[in-house]
This record gives sequence, structure tokens and C-alpha cells, in this order.
Amino acid sequence: MDEALLEAALGLRQPVLRFYSWTEAAATFGYSQKYFEVARWTPLRPLIRRSTGGGLVLHDTDWTYSVTIPPNHGWYGLKAVESYQRVHEWIRASFTKLGLTTNLSACCQKDAPGLCFVGAEKFDLLSEDKKIAGAAQRRNRCGLLIQGSVRAPETYQASRVDWERAMMETLSSSREIRWMELQIDNDLNRRISELIREKYAQPVYNEGG
Repeated sequence: MDEALLEAALGLRQPVLRFYSWTEAAATFGYSQKYFEVARWTPLRPLIRRSTGGGLVLHDTDWTYSVTIPPNHGWYGLKAVESYQRVHEWIRASFTKLGLTTNLSACCQKDAPGLCFVGAEKFDLLSEDKKIAGAAQRRNRCGLLIQGSVRAPETYQASRVDWERAMMETLSSSREIRWMELQIDNDLNRRISELIREKYAQPVYNEGG
């Protein structure tokens, strides 16, 4: 669905924020990573290659989201590092609204290259020096796709629903944004089904490279 939304971003002409969860534990890995390497790092299956970069992400207890930005939007013109900072500043503000103090990583602390939540990249979101949010990006002529994962601290009391609401309220209050539910039309639904069937469910895509 994220890739289909990226393809449709030019026509939609509005940013789209999507929250989603997993029906079973799974793992995703960055587009340029090698399957035979990441397969050794986790027993979680299915193991799916994302269309964005970044490292291996375990989807067991995390909260996942995506943001698609059309080319006519100012965010699209940001450099990759600026875009990364912006999305995590947004998440930081949402946690502040819920009473959790976080900060952005000042520099890199990569203890295990290829594993998303081990160590930290610049502008990752930290809580008590532990990474709790990371993201990956893909930019093309259709738009910009950001896929992110959040791991709230185990002692944190707010729910995923609380956080999702805070994400929307934070941006609405700071930028005078009015949220609208996206209507998925037949063409978009058809493209989503096609990508599932012909790409993401195929071993040649997930295991190739």
C-alpha cells in the first residue's frame, strides 16, 4: 500500500499519513540489503524487502506508519537528512504531548550495521539514550515515501492509539492542518493487489540481490 500511495502521490497532490499494524510478527529490510545476510539476524518470517532503504526492522511490538509527500509540497524539496530530522521532530513533539521526554540523536552510534534499532543514526529519536524511532526514505519523480517504526519504552503507559492521535493533533495545532480520511478508489485498490501478488509475495523479489 505504501508503494501504491507513492505512485499515486503526484495525482493526489496532498501528503498522506498512514498508520498500520501487523497481523503476525514479521520483519522488513532495506531495499539494498542482501537477503542471505539479514536472514541470519532474525528468525521472524515472513522477511520482506521494503521499497525504501535502511536496515532490518522487527515488526513484533513496534508501531508503524508511513508518510507520502507529493512533488508540489515543500517537504519534497528537503535534503534527505533534513527530511529525516523533520519527521522525527514531529514524533518527538507528539511524545512530548503525551508526557514522554525524548531527544534527537546528535550523531551516529552504530554498534551493528544493518540492524535498525541497534545503535543510532543522526536524528534518530531517543529516550534515555535508547533509540525508539527510526525511518527509511525513497524519493522519485512521483513523490517522497517515508516508512517509520516506533518502539515505545516498555514502561510507557500511553497506547498506540494515544500516540496516533497525538501525531495528528500536534501537526494540526502547529501548522493549521485539517485531516481528511483518504478514500481508496478502485484503481488504487487494484494497484495494491497487483503489488502484493506480483512483487511483495514473490521470493524472487524478497530474496534476490
